[in-house]
Amino acid sequence: MRIRQRKPFQYGYNSIIEMDGKYSGALMDFGILKLREDQKLTDSASKERAFLLISGEVEFAWNGQKTIASRSSCFYEGPWCLHVPSNVPVNIRCVKRDSEVSVYKTNNERLFEPGLFTPEDCPEKMLGTGTMNEMATRAVRSIFNKANREESNLLLGETINFPGKWSSYPPHHHPQPEVYFYKFNYENGFGYSGLGGKVYKVINNDTLLVTSEVGHPQVAAPGFAMYYTWVIRHLDNQPFLKPTFFNEYLWLNETQSKFWPDGRS
Repeated sequence: MRIRQRKPFQYGYNSIIEMDGKYSGALMDFGILKLREDQKLTDSASKERAFLLISGEVEFAWNGQKTIASRSSCFYEGPWCLHVPSNVPVNIRCVKRDSEVSVYKTNNERLFEPGLFTPEDCPEKMLGTGTMNEMATRAVRSIFNKANREESNLLLGETINFPGKWSSYPPHHHPQPEVYFYKFNYENGFGYSGLGGKVYKVINNDTLLVTSEVGHPQVAAPGFAMYYTWVIRHLDNQPFLKPTFFNEYLWLNETQSKFWPDGRS
């Protein structure tokens, strides 16, 4: 399901998905926190939480620690993300210029140490290179998953979908719910998102909710780079470890795949 943000985000927390309300099939809360200079938010919810800086400059404060996180562009700079367990108070203060933070929350009774992930902790990797004439080459930044946050019920990362190219490709599926949130390097940019047998046009600040075993490939229009965060909610006793590719598209992962019947590439 595509969720269209029809008005500019207001200052404060803008709820988009609620695990106990709208779009509850996501099994998580998701929203965008927009802050003006010196505006603050305090959060001590009894849920696991992740706060991902998309743009701006904020001070994260938790458990007696403070860090200034700054990010002028999510397209060119790596992520800052604070990840905390249930009931740990978090204070977020906008240091200067308007700032946006994506916020993720879900139930989790397990305790773990809060963690701050910096751009150095989340190196950018190029996926899709050497296949499909580079038409699905994209930059991916994994923030945390079961490998580095075993106790978490969430998996979080970012993708830069280059203009005119594909990502989340070849088409794959998984039973765990997933949420995408989109930004474009030009605000009038757009792309298309597949969701099973449906195709949605996605624009700046759209959200996509994937709640069943359907493919969800993405493509950006030529001229526009598409950024999206992706968060997966692990299921009880069924964590997400890797995607399952549809059998009819497995050949696309082969470096020597031929893309025309006569062998032209």
